[in-house]
Formats: sequence, C-alpha cells, structure tokens
Amino acid sequence: MNDMAQYGIIDLGSNTIRLVVFSVEEETADHKPSFRALINQKKMAGLSTYVVEGVLTQEGINKAVEVLTKHLETLSNFDCKRSAILATAVLRNCTNSKEAVKAISEAIGMPIDLLSGAEEARLGFVGACLRNPMDQGTLIDIGGGSTEITAIRKGQRQESLSVGEGSVSSYSKYVSLLLPDEDEIRSIEKSFDRQLDEIKDPSLFRSDVLYGIGGSVRAAAKLAGAAFYDGATPTELEAYEIGALRQLLRTDPSRFSHLAVKAVPERIHSIVPGCVIISELLAFTRAKSLVICKYGLREGYLVEHLLPNK
Repeated sequence: MNDMAQYGIIDLGSNTIRLVVFSVEEETADHKPSFRALINQKKMAGLSTYVVEGVLTQEGINKAVEVLTKHLETLSNFDCKRSAILATAVLRNCTNSKEAVKAISEAIGMPIDLLSGAEEARLGFVGACLRNPMDQGTLIDIGGGSTEITAIRKGQRQESLSVGEGSVSSYSKYVSLLLPDEDEIRSIEKSFDRQLDEIKDPSLFRSDVLYGIGGSVRAAAKLAGAAFYDGATPTELEAYEIGALRQLLRTDPSRFSHLAVKAVPERIHSIVPGCVIISELLAFTRAKSLVICKYGLREGYLVEHLLPNK
C-alpha cells in the first residue's frame, strides 16, 4: 500500500471560510496526484458585509480571526504534512489589505497567502483540469467578491482576467432585502457589464461551452436540480435553464424562495446575484451551456503549492 499523507487548506473567502483536509497518495503509477477530502468544513463568515467604504472593519477582522481560530483547532487534530491559509477577493480588494492580512495573521499565529486575481484564476484552472480535462472553452469562477474568467485553447490557459464583482459583493451593493427586485437585478447586470465592456479583446473569451467552479456555480446547479430535476444536481446546465430560474423568480417568487431555502439555505441572499452573473457571462461568451467542475481553486493550490517538489 502506498503511503498516504495529509495536507490542510483553509480558504478565506468573501462569504465562507472553508477548511479542507486532503489525504494524498504521494506516489502513484501514473505520477498524477491522487487524493480525497477527509473533511470539508464550511463556516459562514460573510466578510464582504464587513467592508465599509472599501475598508475591512475591525469587526470584520475579528470575525475572520474567530472563524480561523476554530478551523485551526480542528486542523490540529490531524497530522498534516503541510498546511496553508489562502485568501482571495475580500482581502485583496479592501483598501486596508496589507494591514488586515497582518492583523489577522498575527492574531492566529499563521501566515496568510493572499492570492492575486491572476494567480486565483491560474490555480482554479489547474484544479478544474484535474477532473475535467479542457481542450477548448472558457472557465469561470464566481466567488463572493470577484469573478475570474479564463480562456482555454488547445488545453492551455490562454488569457485570464479578474472582474471585481461577485455574488456577495453584488448583493451587498445593490440588494435592499433578501431577494433582489427587477430594478436591483438590472443594477447588478449593468455594473457587471460595465466591467466586461472594459475587456480589450472579448473575442478571446468567445466559446460554445463554459466550465464553472466556485460556490455560486455549484449553488446554481443545486437550485436548478431542485427546480427541474427532482432534487438531483446536474453536472451541466443549459443557458435557457439559468434563464428559467430567473423567470421563476419573476413569476412565482414564493416557489423560488422555498426551493432556494431547501437547496441552498446558506446562499439564499447570493443565489440570485450569482445567477445574474452567470447569465451575463453566458451572453458575453455566447456559450450555450455551463459544465460544473468538481475541483477548483483549493485543489489547484494543493497540487501547485503543498505537494512534494512544489
């Protein structure tokens, strides 16, 4: 039997802070990484809601420290060979980014690896390809505070960009109650489209198919499963199905709300903004479908930064 080693990753996101401990087979016959998650523990933190006028408040810093400390206590029960904390948009985009990272890191006694938008996109691509080999297409990663878009040609990452809008930040900026009304949905669309309009060469991202990673993509698939597939989560969504979810909110908000509460209770506030962003990306890329990938950023980080010889 080959030796198994444990590796820990804490993913500090805009909406959730997640701990994953991987069990990894370090030597495989084909030299490809073989791993499984021993635990995958998510805690809702909503750190983007603690960003006021661009600044992550002391209350938000305290919240991050509180949740990270609990995750580190859990992590201490495992014999991990290496562990890391990675952070993305919520700490990357706040104006006091360096100060906040330093304060949190000192309070928990562990460094935080703050990823750039480009590095987040690259690692997401690496992770997605572990289970979903991609020859041609466009990869999207809709997080709480940003959206990464990667053009793929001949199995290689050709171009990546990061849009400073995600499902949670869109909710915080434009939605007054729990679910957005039509005017608020249009505000989210216009804001996201303005940033897409700044892309110099949109043709790079034209594609028949989108590949999706991140919590918002998975949440949309779960909601579509509840609405159209008797609770079975699909691995691919057609563009019209995202439109059908938005139409359901318009025509029967009560049914939409009840389905969302059952399917994605922890994302009830961000599910509609996430679906709006998916719709805009489908239109922008002219894709007809969205494939939901099992692996993404965390698995890419594991392979690129934690495993031996990295």
